[in-house]
Amino acid sequence: MDGSANIQGMMTEFAKNLAHFASSVGKKHVVILSSLDSGRRKKMDASSNMQIYYISSANDDGTDNDCEKLGWKRLEEYDPSQRRWKYLNYLAEGNPIQEDAFTNDDELVDDDYFPGLPFAALFSCCKAKGMRVTCLLGYCSEGDNISDSFQLAEAACRLLGLSPDKFCGNGHGGWIIPLSWRTVYGPPPDMSLF
Repeated sequence: MDGSANIQGMMTEFAKNLAHFASSVGKKHVVILSSLDSGRRKKMDASSNMQIYYISSANDDGTDNDCEKLGWKRLEEYDPSQRRWKYLNYLAEGNPIQEDAFTNDDELVDDDYFPGLPFAALFSCCKAKGMRVTCLLGYCSEGDNISDSFQLAEAACRLLGLSPDKFCGNGHGGWIIPLSWRTVYGPPPDMSLF
């Protein structure tokens, strides 16, 4: 799926509704956690830990001193002057979809990928409502990404000055693991077969 379906489709409407709700209940800062396709990564990181990337509404170019102090890198592919980011911001501000904005004949380039993802719509819509928005992003491969999820959750805690110990449970590092994660890859094997 190219990103244009998300920009012009229901994702933007969902993002507008969620941003409206967050704003109406008085939220001032929204933190969005999202994975990114590791096939889109420009530089490979050989370390075992996920590198956290971010974009923030703190500055027009997406940078944020708080994120930089935590050792995270701004997502290089975020370019608010790029045509699809501009169009996404246009939609987030409540403007109507322009039927001729992007035609099927438009050649998609690498810069078009990220503005078509759900986190981008949420980022733009929350930003348009005047909230501070920070997207924490990590590249993931297909497969079991549970440990990646914990790393993003821990990054959110660091950003917000929270201790993961407050979220006590019996799972990984004290996190409460959703029951649905236990069977993501089906039930455990019947050990009597071995």
